[in-house]
Amino acid sequence: MTEAIGGGSPAAAAPAGAPPAPEPVADERLANISLWARLLRRPEVGSLLGALVICAFFWTTTESFGTLSGIANWTDVASTLGIMAVAVALLMIGGEFDLSAGVMTGTTGLLLGLLTTEWGFSMWPAIVVTFAFAALVGFINGYMVIKTRLPSFIVTLATFFVFQGLNLGVTKAVTDTVRVAGLSDVSGYDSASKLFSNTFWSPHNFRLSVVWWIVIAAIATWVLARTRVGNWIFAVGGDANAARNVGVPVARVKIALFMTTAMAAALVGIMVALRLASVQAGQGVGEEFTYIIAAVVGGCLLTGGYGSAIGASLGALIVGMAFIGISFSGWNTDWRFLFLGVILLLAVLVNNLVRHRAEGARR
Repeated sequence: MTEAIGGGSPAAAAPAGAPPAPEPVADERLANISLWARLLRRPEVGSLLGALVICAFFWTTTESFGTLSGIANWTDVASTLGIMAVAVALLMIGGEFDLSAGVMTGTTGLLLGLLTTEWGFSMWPAIVVTFAFAALVGFINGYMVIKTRLPSFIVTLATFFVFQGLNLGVTKAVTDTVRVAGLSDVSGYDSASKLFSNTFWSPHNFRLSVVWWIVIAAIATWVLARTRVGNWIFAVGGDANAARNVGVPVARVKIALFMTTAMAAALVGIMVALRLASVQAGQGVGEEFTYIIAAVVGGCLLTGGYGSAIGASLGALIVGMAFIGISFSGWNTDWRFLFLGVILLLAVLVNNLVRHRAEGARR
C-alpha cells in the first residue's frame, strides 16, 4: 500500500498500454556534416571534375595544348566567354534569363564603331556612351519583366530579335555594308586598347581579357558569398514571394542583375571591337546559348537559387579548352557544337548526381 502511494516508479505508475513519450527531434540544420559532404554540395564540383578531365585529355593528346602559348590561346577564348558566363550565372541564380546577351555584344560593338567612325566621337566618350546604353537596355529588360510579369525568356527573346534587326538595318543604312571598320584611326584608340584588348607576357601573348575575367569572377564570388546583395540574389531566385515578404527588394535586385548582364556584354563588345578594329553586324548572335551552357555546366540551376561564379568560370574554361583542343588536334572544328551538346547533358547529370549524393550525406 505504501509503495502504491508514495514510492512507485513513474513507469510503474503509468497506465498500461500508454504510448511512449516522444523523443526530441534534432534540427537537421545543426547536424554535423562532414567536410567531404560540404565540398560535394558546392555547385562547381562537377565543372571542376570536367575541366580536369578535358585538360588532361588534350594535354596528353596534343603537343601545343600544354605550352604557355597554347594556354594563352584557350584562356583567350575562355576569357570573353567567362566574363559573360559570370554575369549570366548571377542572373540565373536570381531566377531569370537573358537571351539578348549574345546579340548585345554585337550591338554595343557596333554602337562604339558608329560613334567613333561615323558620328565624330573620340574613343573614350564613345566607350562611356556605350556602357550607358547597355545599362539602359538592361534596365528596360528588367523593368519589363517586373512590370509585365512575362517570363524573362519572352522579354529578352523579343530584345534579341529587335537588336538583330537593328544591327543589320542601321549598319547597312549608315555604311552600305554589314560591318564597321577603321576604329584604329580614331583618337584614343591606343589608350583604350591598352586597357581592354592588349596582350602581355610576350612571346606567349596572353590577353588582358583574362585579367578582366579573373577580377570579375573574384568580385562576383565575393558578392555572392560575403554580402547582403549576394543573399538577396539567392533569395529572389529561390522564392521571390518569400524574399519579398521578408523585405528583400526583389524588383531592384532583378533589374540590377539585368543591367549587370547588359554591361558585361558591353565590356565584351568593346574588347572585341578594339581587338579587331572592326565589328560585324552579326557579331554575337547565338553566343547567348554558349553563355548559358557555361553557367549550367558550372552548376547553375535553370530554376534559380543555386549556382556560383566560380562554377560559371570553370564552365567557360571547359568550352575554351574544348574549342582550342579540337583545333590543335586537327579535327574538324564543326565537332565543337556536338561537344557543347554532349557536355551540357553530361554536366547536368553529373551535377544532379553529386548534389543528390551530398544531400543524403550527413557524416
